[in-house]
Amino acid sequence: MLRPKIPTMPSPTGLITPPTVVEPTTVVQHHPTPAPAPTASTRPTIQLTPGTALALVGAGTAVVLVVGAVLVSMLLAVAVTGASVAVCAVVIRSLISSQHRR
Repeated sequence: MLRPKIPTMPSPTGLITPPTVVEPTTVVQHHPTPAPAPTASTRPTIQLTPGTALALVGAGTAVVLVVGAVLVSMLLAVAVTGASVAVCAVVIRSLISSQHRR
């Protein structure tokens, strides 16, 4: 009763095709062409000055503060909703129990 049943391998159904034979192909050796010499990039390089570093730090701080405020407000909204649902449940329970006493 408590022994597990070992599933049996079902026999294949439908048409069974024999395996295909793969013929070997000839291998052709290609000689690699030399890579072209690297050229200088025409893009301007970014120079990080103390003013831009300070601006990046300020922008990062502002983003962290805004995202934190949004997350805290969402958590507060969930907590207030949960508390109001709990208060409603207590009020409804007391109304139902007071009707049974009468």
